Amino acid sequence: MPCAIASVSSSPIFSPSPRKISPIFCKSTSSPPPQSLSPSPLTLKHFRKPFNCKDESLREEDEGASKLAALKRKRPARINIPVMNMGFETRPDLDLDRLSEVEVEGEGYSFYCKKGKRGGVMEDRYSAVMGLQGDSKQAIFGVFDGHGGAGAAEFAAKNLDRNIRKEVERTSGEGIEEAVKKGYVATDMEFLKEDIRGGTCCVTALIHEGNLVVSNAGDCRAVMSRGGDAEALTIDHRPSREDERERIESLGGYVDCCHGVWRVHGSLAVSRAIGDCHLKQWVISEPVTKILKIKPEHEFLILASDGLWDKVSNQEAVDIVRPLCVGNDKRPEPFSACKKLVDLSLSRGSSDDISVMVIQLGHFIQYT
Repeated sequence: MPCAIASVSSSPIFSPSPRKISPIFCKSTSSPPPQSLSPSPLTLKHFRKPFNCKDESLREEDEGASKLAALKRKRPARINIPVMNMGFETRPDLDLDRLSEVEVEGEGYSFYCKKGKRGGVMEDRYSAVMGLQGDSKQAIFGVFDGHGGAGAAEFAAKNLDRNIRKEVERTSGEGIEEAVKKGYVATDMEFLKEDIRGGTCCVTALIHEGNLVVSNAGDCRAVMSRGGDAEALTIDHRPSREDERERIESLGGYVDCCHGVWRVHGSLAVSRAIGDCHLKQWVISEPVTKILKIKPEHEFLILASDGLWDKVSNQEAVDIVRPLCVGNDKRPEPFSACKKLVDLSLSRGSSDDISVMVIQLGHFIQYT
């Protein structure tokens, strides 16, 4: 199948070349002017002099001022998505690429995403599916950081969890790592058939029969709090890693430094991802997976895109989330923790899309 090289986008994964989009305008509807020539005191507050029906220029001036004030009051679009969502697809009437913020508070998890300052569209996506096999203690979550457009991230958010679950159902618990790998590869193959440009980094957390199964391809990262100590459950797949560079070169590819960043063929700053058909021979979709039994000391899990991890360390993130999510003296506030991490990354100069999900692991412990 012929593959077109992905165009340069606003994503930091490619050599940056900002892309402009048309601004979104809101409509403001003014109330009809009063018909009486003797306006009430309330009417006088809204006009510079008593209203005169014959003074058309004054009417236009005041209506224009009203519209301008309404536009100034309009804040960036924001959406609160309910539990059992599948990515950003619960509101098809919205132009999701143009959202500036996404807020989600679900049972046992919270998610917050803020669009970066580089311009272009929001390329991050997420997924959260609760109650697998009718069991409230089983779920699957994902964070997806797209590059070269949002197409791959949106496709993965819709399909990766389905493919993983299908493969897990076909195998026993001992083969779950291979099942997750097949789910990633199957999603990648399906996406390549769509002939959509770009790619996406992925990190997923499957909670299955009391086990936490964390996988990633790319530089989205999963960090767990074990009694307050940060433990990275994934590795960042970047061409600067010696093992990844050797793998790429053994397949006939090369790694080059461009704009101070090591890139596959001088183009892509990650060495594993779903999509990226023009580099598919070297940029594989096979994830690295870690499996562990969920225990009481496993407090919470942070899934986030590199928009966070480029500015905030693993332990620092855990230290910020823990006071808001752990302890019996107050109600946990995981959404506030997500937002606090995003705001910290922004304050340190991040211009990338930033997605953060906090999963309260205690919610999914199975007691026998």
